[in-house]
Amino acid sequence: MPTIIISKKYSQVIDARGPRFGAVLTTAVLATALATSNLWVIVAQAIVFAIGAIRGPQFTPFALIFKNVVKPRLKTAVITEDIRPPQFAQSVGLLFALTAIVGSLTGISAIFVIAVSFALAAAFLNAAFNFCLGCEVYLLILRLR
Repeated sequence: MPTIIISKKYSQVIDARGPRFGAVLTTAVLATALATSNLWVIVAQAIVFAIGAIRGPQFTPFALIFKNVVKPRLKTAVITEDIRPPQFAQSVGLLFALTAIVGSLTGISAIFVIAVSFALAAAFLNAAFNFCLGCEVYLLILRLR
């Protein structure tokens, strides 16, 4: 579970349940891409990752579904977290998706399979165990600086 770091300079926070919901949908999309080796499925996921990496995870289509459909039905208190770790995780997902696209376009299916598998493993960890691997890497980088 990511540690919440809120600086006085940058304190934008999001509902921590949103990225986990997004990870569930991302897991389904990436599993579909892996099972079908469909370039267009991974391109669609890359677009979602790009939105999350550039604008923030709260602006992805998955976050909009969470905000409008799921969140109103939740009864538990809102748990917030700093936006930066999930946004970094979206960037990492985007890199894997772009690598998969390159592998598919060049005809090297092993690159596609490996890149999608790594992204799928990370998304599954978040969806199933609430362990955001990209968030943890972000926090590790902060500690190393």
